[in-house]
Amino acid sequence: MMLNASYTNGSFSNSSLHLENALTQSNSTCALSESLKRILYFQPIYMWIVFVLGFVENMFVLLVFLLHKKRSTVAEIYLGNLAAADLLLVCGLPFWAINISSNFHWPFGSFLCVFLNGLILLNLNGSIYFLMMVSIDRYLALVKTMSFGRMRSVRCAKINCLIIWAFAVIASLPKTIFRRIRYFPEFDVMACIIDPPSPHWNVVSGLLLTLVGFFIPVTVILYCTFHITKVLRNNSMQEFKEVNKEKKASVLVLVVLLVFIICWLPFHVTTFIDTFHMLNLFDGCALVNFVEIASQISTYLGYSNSCINPLLYVMVGNHFRKKTKEVYNQFRIRRQRGRNASIPTDFTADTIRTSISMGPQKNRILLRA
Repeated sequence: MMLNASYTNGSFSNSSLHLENALTQSNSTCALSESLKRILYFQPIYMWIVFVLGFVENMFVLLVFLLHKKRSTVAEIYLGNLAAADLLLVCGLPFWAINISSNFHWPFGSFLCVFLNGLILLNLNGSIYFLMMVSIDRYLALVKTMSFGRMRSVRCAKINCLIIWAFAVIASLPKTIFRRIRYFPEFDVMACIIDPPSPHWNVVSGLLLTLVGFFIPVTVILYCTFHITKVLRNNSMQEFKEVNKEKKASVLVLVVLLVFIICWLPFHVTTFIDTFHMLNLFDGCALVNFVEIASQISTYLGYSNSCINPLLYVMVGNHFRKKTKEVYNQFRIRRQRGRNASIPTDFTADTIRTSISMGPQKNRILLRA
């Protein structure tokens, strides 16, 4: 049974990325709505489903990219890092599922309170920029084919990924450093919460998350996508074999970008609205409840993107399916070689020929007798 608590402005902020049930403050007149309680009830189940699917699917994607005998393309390097970011996200979900099921009691200690929340923020800040780099790569491949060919090297892609990971870690610090465990005697709960230094911190961090973590990279993505689709519609380019190859790769990228925006746009919209809520620009329990319900639903819609991407690679990515078959054939050949190697060394072709040649001789001896 969930805590029968009330909440104040910002206590359900989806900047915390999980529902904290108003443990930080309990002096509001707005009580938890029944709809929000039902969402709380189903959240742990949903988290476990996303964890299982996301873990298996993203591990599969990473293994295909890592085990394939050929070197990954620039786009595959970015998509592989995106799969790694998604894997980190889903690996943290079981802990939050247990936390919610335990009435928001956090049994995992201070380090995991900070670290696991950091994993979610790492995915949130990193994945959008990996996709931005994928869209830039497609833009350079199709629109600026002759001008920026050197920028599409595998070495540059790996350096870009390191920069994105470093940026994601730095961008996650403002929210993770204020994570801590606090005991609430009125609920007898040791909770993992965000304890900001001032109320304005939530406003600033929410605006930065929306601006830097979504709208700026999405603007770049939309610009690149606009020009990519123009090239894809240009029938005069069909005669170039290399352009056709790049077009096929771009279709998968465009689908992944579209699904990502669909999954994460509601989260950032509700984050932006929640910022106005924290500034006390609107009031009323009905409106507050609506914002909080929308906030939670949009957050977990965003989480689901981590297990949708691998399905898109399989359903839309012809090149990925081809790579998967080649990896399977690699293992099949290795296993066949392993079986052949297990045959005793004295059982050779000469042994077989000797056995065959001895057969008729024995038969002749028997006939003569």
